[in-house]
This record gives sequence, structure tokens and C-alpha cells, in this order.
Amino acid sequence: MLRRRSQTSVDDTPVSTDDPKAQPQGKGRPTPKRRDAEGRRRQPVSAPKDRKEAYRQMRAKQAAERDRARKGMLAGDEKYYPVRDRGPARKFARDWVDSRRLPSQYFLPFSLLILLATWIPWPVGTRELILFWVMMTGWPVMMVGVLFTSVYVSWKVKKEAAAKFPGESMKGVGFYAAMRALQIRKLRFPPPQLLPGGKPVPPKK
Repeated sequence: MLRRRSQTSVDDTPVSTDDPKAQPQGKGRPTPKRRDAEGRRRQPVSAPKDRKEAYRQMRAKQAAERDRARKGMLAGDEKYYPVRDRGPARKFARDWVDSRRLPSQYFLPFSLLILLATWIPWPVGTRELILFWVMMTGWPVMMVGVLFTSVYVSWKVKKEAAAKFPGESMKGVGFYAAMRALQIRKLRFPPPQLLPGGKPVPPKK
């Protein structure tokens, strides 16, 4: 009886909660199921009601992407450029051309001027004189200048780019620079980052 009483007294002693070893182990709450946790993370998606609404959402998404790409290109972010415009060698070619005034960039304006001159109803004698000087003198001189400039730009840019970037591929870099030199400055794409003379283009406000 004495043994039974002693066991009862020991078992009835309250356990102190101050002892960390006596605390119940675990999180104290049931672990949520995976599908319940994923369900809470999911965001409600508003499905289009009909085909017209789906088309409208698609158009809005595409417009936002185009606007983001346009801003990225204007800022000079190469990740928004086409593949043909990416790489340090292509950027060097663009900056080399944009920082100079080349005769070939006036080819298109000069051609437009010739076209307008042929449309104006000049008097017979004046018209023949203008056509002679423009078509027989001005046009051949301009073509020779464009050809010489294109060859020089292609050779010079490719040579300097190869020396500056020895590990980069120079395939098409010279032709790329020559074609850019033929374009009107305001119509060049990607937009020029340098002004004639080498100064950076001021940011648009």
C-alpha cells in the first residue's frame, strides 16, 4: 500500500511549463494540405466572357508590350532590339556612323529633290537646262560619292571594330554600317545615341 500511495503522489505532481523540455514539440497546428496552400496562393483570374472580350484583352496586352518595347529601344536597351542590331560590334558601327556627317546620308533627300524638280512645270528652255545639269551632272556625281562613301565606311568600321572587339564576329558589320550611313538621320533605327561630333544625344523631356 505504501508503494501504491507513493506512485500516486508522484503522478499527481503538476508539470512545470517553464521547462523547455517539458513543452510539447511541433508547430502546435496541423500542417495544411498542399492543394489548400496552392489555392490560397492563386490569384483570381477574370476569364473573358466572350470572344470579343478575349480579343480586346489580347489587343490591350499587345499594346502594352509594344509600348514597353518602344520605350526600351528609345532608352538604348539592347534586349528590346532585333537580333541584327545586338552586340558590341553593331553598337560600335552605329555610334561610328551617327557621330559623323557622311555624303551618303544626303542621297535620299537629293533623290527626292530631283524627283520634285522633274514634276515642276518649268518653261521649255529652263526645264531642259535643269534636267541636263541635274540628270547629267548632279546625279552621277552623287552616285559616285555614295559608292565611295559606302565602301570607305564598310572598310573603316569593320577594321576598327575588329581591333576593338577581337573576340566578336565581324560578319556583316561593314555592310550594316554602310546601310545605316545611307539612311536619313531621323529615320535611323535604333535611334542614334550620339550627335555629329560625338556628343551624346540629350534625353527627351
